[in-house]
Amino acid sequence: MSNKLKSPNVKNADSSRQTALKVITYVFLSFWALVVLFPFYWMVLTSIKSYSAYNSEYIPKLYTFAPTLQNYADAFTAVPLAKYFFNTIIFTAATTAIMLIVTILAAYAFARLDFSGKNLVFVLFLSLMMIPNELVIITNYVTITNLDLRNTFTGLILPSVTSVFYIYLLKENFEQVPDQLYYAAKVDGTSDLKYLLKVMIPLCKPTIVTITILKAIECWNSYVWPRLVTDDQQYFLVSNGIQSIRENGFGRENIPAMMAAVVVISVPLIILFLIFRRMIMAGVSRGGTKG
Repeated sequence: MSNKLKSPNVKNADSSRQTALKVITYVFLSFWALVVLFPFYWMVLTSIKSYSAYNSEYIPKLYTFAPTLQNYADAFTAVPLAKYFFNTIIFTAATTAIMLIVTILAAYAFARLDFSGKNLVFVLFLSLMMIPNELVIITNYVTITNLDLRNTFTGLILPSVTSVFYIYLLKENFEQVPDQLYYAAKVDGTSDLKYLLKVMIPLCKPTIVTITILKAIECWNSYVWPRLVTDDQQYFLVSNGIQSIRENGFGRENIPAMMAAVVVISVPLIILFLIFRRMIMAGVSRGGTKG
C-alpha cells in the first residue's frame, strides 16, 4: 500500500540511491581484489623474467616483453624441488587421512554417544584451544626428540593428526542430523559404526570435505614444525625447502628462479581452493549453525 502511494520522484530517488550504492560497492570490491591479487601477479611476472632482464631493471616494471620458462627449469634442476614435493604430498596425505579418522570418531562420540562426564570432557577438550601454540610446539618437540623420531615422517605427522576446532565443527554438524534417524537405525539393529558410515558421513559430507581441504592446505603450508624436527634434506617439505633455497641455494642471487619455485608450490593450493571454494563456504556455515 505504501509503495503505491509513493510518487514517481520518490521511487526514482530510491532507485538512484540503490544504483549508487551498488556502484560504490563494486568499485570497492574491485579495488580490494586488485590489492589482494597484485602479489600473485607480481610473483608470476617475476618468475617469467630472465635473470638478466630482472637485474637490469632499476625501476621494477609491471610487464615483460620477453617471458621465459627457464626459471622453472632451474627451480627443478638446481635444487631437489621434486623431492620436496614428494615429501609434502606424503606428509599431507597421511596427516589428513589420520586426522579425518580421529576427527570423525571423536565428533561422533561427542554428538551421539552417551557416556559419563561427556559434557565435562568436551569442555576440557575445548579448553585446549586456549593453550598458546608455542607451548604445544615445545612439548611436542621434547616428546618427539625423546622418542628419537626427528628426521622421520612419523615425527612430522604425529603432532598434527588431531584438531580441536575441526572436531568441534563436525560435532556441531552431526548434532543437526535428526535424532529420529538414529533411533530408527538402532531399532533396525544397526551398529553405531554402520550408522556413522551409512548415514552421518553422507549427510555431513560438505563439512567433512571442508575439513579435509582446510587440513590439506594447513599441512601444505606447514613451516615451523617441519623446520624444528627436520634438518635432513631428505625429509624437507616445500616450505622449509624454499627456505633452504633462499639461504643455501640460488634464492638470494636468482630471484626469478626463486619466484618460479614459489609459483610451482602455490599452484596446487590455488587450484584446490578454486575447485572447492563453494563447498568450503557451505561446510563452514553449515557446521557453525545449529537448529
